[in-house]
Amino acid sequence: MGVSIKDNKLLRINLTANKIVVESIDLDLVKKYLGGRGLASKIFVDEVSPDVDPYSEENKLLFANGLLSGTTAPTGGRYMVITKGPLTGTIASSNSGGFFGAELRKAGYLIVLIEGKSDKPVYISIRDDEVEIKDATYLWGKDTHFTTDKMLEEFGDKHARVSCIGPAGENLVKFAAIINDKGRAAGRTGVGAVMGSKKLKGIIVRGTKTIEFDDKAKFMDVVKTKIDILRKDAITGEGLPKLGTKVLDNIINQNGLYPTKNFQFGTFESVDEVSGEALVEKKYLQTNKACFACPIGCGRVVTLPDGSDGEGPEYETGWAFGADCGVKDLVAITKANFMCNQLGLDTISTGSTIASLMELYEKGYVPKEDLNNSTEPKFGSSEAIIYYTKAIAYREGLGDKLAEGSYRFTESYGHPEFSMTVKKQEIPAYDPRGAQGHALEYATSNRGACHVRGYMISPEILGVPEKLETQKLEGKAGWVKTFQDLTAVIDSAGLCLFTSFALGADDYRELINAATGFNLTTEETMQIGERIWNLERIFNLKAGIKPEDDTLPKRFLNDPMPDGPQKGAVVHLDKLLPEYYKVRGWTNDGHVPENKVKELDI
Repeated sequence: MGVSIKDNKLLRINLTANKIVVESIDLDLVKKYLGGRGLASKIFVDEVSPDVDPYSEENKLLFANGLLSGTTAPTGGRYMVITKGPLTGTIASSNSGGFFGAELRKAGYLIVLIEGKSDKPVYISIRDDEVEIKDATYLWGKDTHFTTDKMLEEFGDKHARVSCIGPAGENLVKFAAIINDKGRAAGRTGVGAVMGSKKLKGIIVRGTKTIEFDDKAKFMDVVKTKIDILRKDAITGEGLPKLGTKVLDNIINQNGLYPTKNFQFGTFESVDEVSGEALVEKKYLQTNKACFACPIGCGRVVTLPDGSDGEGPEYETGWAFGADCGVKDLVAITKANFMCNQLGLDTISTGSTIASLMELYEKGYVPKEDLNNSTEPKFGSSEAIIYYTKAIAYREGLGDKLAEGSYRFTESYGHPEFSMTVKKQEIPAYDPRGAQGHALEYATSNRGACHVRGYMISPEILGVPEKLETQKLEGKAGWVKTFQDLTAVIDSAGLCLFTSFALGADDYRELINAATGFNLTTEETMQIGERIWNLERIFNLKAGIKPEDDTLPKRFLNDPMPDGPQKGAVVHLDKLLPEYYKVRGWTNDGHVPENKVKELDI
C-alpha cells in the first residue's frame, strides 16, 4: 500500500471525548510551511489561544513529521513536538530522531494532534489506519524503558516504535522530555510535562505504507548526490561518526567557551577525562548508531564497567553533568544520562539546574537544613548529580523545587542571577561570551535559550561555511537571521540539523522539489523559514513574552570572561540586538509590523 508524499493526513485525537478523526491537510498550506515545525506551529497557532495554560485541557500537543520524514532523504527520520511549553511560556517545538517519526509517516500521518485531557492514564495505539485509545494505568509511574517494552509486548509487533514519558512527565517536571526508541528525546521546553498533564503515557505506531513520489528516479538521484556530499565532508563523514557530538568537548574547551561550574569559567581543566576521545579510550563506547535514513551515525552505544548500557552521552549532556557541575567522573556522567533517558528528563536543563544549586550552595544561599540530610550539592560531586537527577524526576525533597527549572529555583532563594537561562530555559554548552553571534541567537531564540535554532558555532568556531571572528560584531545579526531561517526549513523538512555542516539552502531546495514536484526557488525556500520564525515570534508576543526578554543573564553582559582564550570578553547585546531587529524588518522595539505579516503571508 502506498501514500503520495503530497497526500498528507492529520490524525486528531480528543482524549476528553475519546474521539478519533482523520483529516486531510491542504496542499497549499504544506507549500507555505512544509511540515514538521512549520506546519504544526501554524495549525497550533490557529487553534490555541496564546494565553492558554500549558497544563490546561485547551492546550494541544502535536507530533509532527517533516515533509521528507520517512523518506530516504538523508536523515529523514526527524519529528517535532509542538505545544505551549510550561518551562518558558513560549511556543515549544522539540526535535527528536530515531525511528518513531518515520514509522508514524509510514502509517500515513504527517501530524498527530492530541487535544483534551484523559481522566485516567492512556496510550495511543496506531497500526496504519487502525487507531485506538487504550488503558495505561498499569504503566503509570514506570520508566520509559519498562513502558516501551510493555507496550511492544501488548502490541505484538517487534517492528513497532514507541514514544513515551517517564515519571518526570507524569510529575509535571517543567523540563520533562518525551523519549522515543529508549534513547532519543524530544527534550526541551517541557513537552513531556504537557503530555503528562493529559494523562497520555505514550504512543505506539506501526506503519507498513510506502511513500510515493511523482518521479521516484529523480528523487533518488538527488538523494544519492546529497549523501555523497555528507560522506565526503570532514564533520559529517568523519568527526561525527567517529566521536559523535562529543567530538566538540576539546574543540570548545580549546576555544575558551566551555562553560564550567555554572558558567563561572570558560575552560575545564579535566576535559580530557570526559571527552569523546575518553569515551573511546576507556572502551565504554561499543559502536556508533544511526537514526532512520542517516548516513552520519553520530549516536553512541555505551556499556559501563558495571554492565549498565544505553545511548549517549551526547556533547550537551556530557557537559551539563560534567564541566557545568565541575564533575570529571565519566561513569557518573554517563549514568546520569541513562537516568534521564529512563526517567524522561531534558539533560541540559537537568544538569544546568543542578549546577545552579551547586553555586547557590557554594555561596551560602542554600542553608544545610534545606538539604534534609541529603547529598551535599558541591561542585565536583559525582554523587550529587545522580542523587538530584532522581530527586527532580520524582519531586522528592529539594528536587520538588529544582523540578521547576533553575530560574524559578534560584528566584525562590532570592538570587535569579545564578540561573543561566533565556526566557527561563537553560543555556546549552557554549558560553555566550565566547561567540557574539551565538550569544545573539540565544537571546532571540523563539523557544528560550537554544543552540539548535541557529547554530552560529558552525561559522564562529568550526569555520563552516566560512570562518567568522568570534568577537566581531559586524554582520553577525544577518548571519543569525540566515541560520535561524534555514534551521526552520530543515526542521520543517524533517531532516537533521547536522546535515547543514555539509549542505546548504540550495541542497534542501533540491531535495524538497525532487520529492514533491514543487518548483521552489532558494529564495522562496528561505522565505518559508522566515515565515515560520515570524509566526512563532507573533505567538510569543501575544503570549506575554516581551522584546525585553531578548536578553542574557547579567553575568554575560557585565562580568568579563575570567579565563582562557576569550578572557576579558563580554556580550555586546546592546549593539547586536538593534541590528538584528533591523535585518528582521521588525520595529526598533522588537515587534513584527503589519507590513512584514503581509509580506510573508502569515
